[in-house]
Amino acid sequence: MELPTNQPIVLLKEVDGDRYLPIWIGAVEATAIAYEQQGVKPARPLTHDLMRDMLAALKTPLRAVEIVEMRDNIFYAELVIGDNVRVSARPSDSIALALRVGAPIRCADQVLTEAAIVIPDEQEDEVEKFREFLEQVRPEDFAG
Repeated sequence: MELPTNQPIVLLKEVDGDRYLPIWIGAVEATAIAYEQQGVKPARPLTHDLMRDMLAALKTPLRAVEIVEMRDNIFYAELVIGDNVRVSARPSDSIALALRVGAPIRCADQVLTEAAIVIPDEQEDEVEKFREFLEQVRPEDFAG
């Protein structure tokens, strides 16, 4: 959560580097991501669960999520499904789906160059505190 606005934020870390990509998302998507991270299974499938189940029923795997562009401070993502079929999607929805199927999340170098932040080693403790917070937060905390 970004303070003081309490706007949910996804913070993606570069695998082999020290850059982080902050993406502000909606409360519904934050809840969907938090549910999956915490293993919460709702009584009825959420939209991202439905998408996962549809892909499985069609035997079409989600190969990857790619954050492909940032334009006017808005991130754009694509779902890479099946034989390299690309479907435009919001990054927040894409991340929620990727978590459900174990698909990799990638980001174009241009987007990282333009929008990523570097968190110095001395601030790594703050990132660790943020991770601990994420482990403690409940999906209900994101409900409006």
